[in-house]
Amino acid sequence: MPPELILPRLRVAAGVFAAFGLVLGLVAGFLLTPEVGVALALALVASAVWAVVSAGRRRLWIDHGVVSRRGALRTRRVNVTDAARVELLVRVARVSQVLLRVGDDATTVTVPLALYTGDSGRELGPVALRALADSLARSSTATAAAMASVLITQLRAEARDAGAADRPLHRAIGVVERSGRAPVSTLTDAEVARLVD
Repeated sequence: MPPELILPRLRVAAGVFAAFGLVLGLVAGFLLTPEVGVALALALVASAVWAVVSAGRRRLWIDHGVVSRRGALRTRRVNVTDAARVELLVRVARVSQVLLRVGDDATTVTVPLALYTGDSGRELGPVALRALADSLARSSTATAAAMASVLITQLRAEARDAGAADRPLHRAIGVVERSGRAPVSTLTDAEVARLVD
């Protein structure tokens, strides 16, 4: 989810939590000692502020084949073309997720590709999917080539407005559910290759 969609709600929740922290600090100050009340209020308000700041910093982007994921404190980068590991990870739940995990010898970056609830959901945009597919296609590993094929098939399905059953990323959830490996599983190379059949 883009931070622009999350931040307004997070700010409201953080404001409510900070107000609750101040009230709780006042109560603790009256019942215990003023120092305890101030410490408790500061800790709760600081937690609320940190939640908003860290969520505002989180970003994920791809530039010239390098996927970068900025967290609250550091940024991790992986060159997709040179990635040693390329995996399709599926989390089956009420809101199921399909994630691409790419890694080299030093670090790993996880890219959320899709979120689904039943037959509807939200998928990574076509420009980002195409950039990932192009970078994976330039890799020398068979796993990356298979994953590039899945993303290209996904793009074609999106272009013709195909239903969920015809989208490889949505089919990945069914593969994990049928295998009994839910709630979290990494698809095998054979399972990834079958997504484009």
